Amino acid sequence: MTLASGADLVLASLAPPSGSGSGAVVQLLFFAAIFAIFYFLLIRPQQKQKADRQRMVDGLKRGDRVVTTSGIHGTVTAMTEQTMTLRVADQVKLDFDRSAVGRVVAAPTSDKDA
Repeated sequence: MTLASGADLVLASLAPPSGSGSGAVVQLLFFAAIFAIFYFLLIRPQQKQKADRQRMVDGLKRGDRVVTTSGIHGTVTAMTEQTMTLRVADQVKLDFDRSAVGRVVAAPTSDKDA
């Protein structure tokens, strides 16, 4: 047996370096990056949209023109903490949950030249 082959035999029998510390750090950084991507692309925009919708519902007042989530257009005539009454036609009033408001419609501008 030569000295070179003996050295190869000794090196082959040694355990590989552990390196588990750096691997764990890389894995932790990977999961942190995935969470950050999910937060900024999914969670944060959804929370902002929910807050905007809640501000819209809280800001409703009598006389606002709204469209419900079912597509009914009407004017708010009365409100309680949970419900609102919409006038959808002459002599026709319907009660809805406040959460049924899809959007507030801007009042049409009256152009006398049209």
